[in-house]
Amino acid sequence: MMQRISTFGTSLLAAIACSTPFQAFAQLNTEVPDVGGGGTTDLKGAILSVIKYVLTFMTLVAVVVIVVAGIRYIISMGESGEKDKAKNMIIYTVIGLVIILLARAIVTFTIGALGS
Repeated sequence: MMQRISTFGTSLLAAIACSTPFQAFAQLNTEVPDVGGGGTTDLKGAILSVIKYVLTFMTLVAVVVIVVAGIRYIISMGESGEKDKAKNMIIYTVIGLVIILLARAIVTFTIGALGS
């Protein structure tokens, strides 16, 4: 009986908390924040920003693939075929990660050399 009362009380408290209107503070802020990613208005800066975001996303994907390959390596339980697939996946992803980082360095260097 006490568990039912406790569950009902928790549910009632959650319903009250979710149905309470919250004040929107949007009307208090008169300044519009810059959400464009750095505030660059020139084409070169915008292209550089997009390239850096894409390369950063690709780096994140590469790290996730390395983690997945590591899990596959652990789960393979010594089965040589699966173990080799996981090793190759890690090797190819690390090579891809090095290429991504080199591409980012080349883009940054080229834009910096053209900018000055």
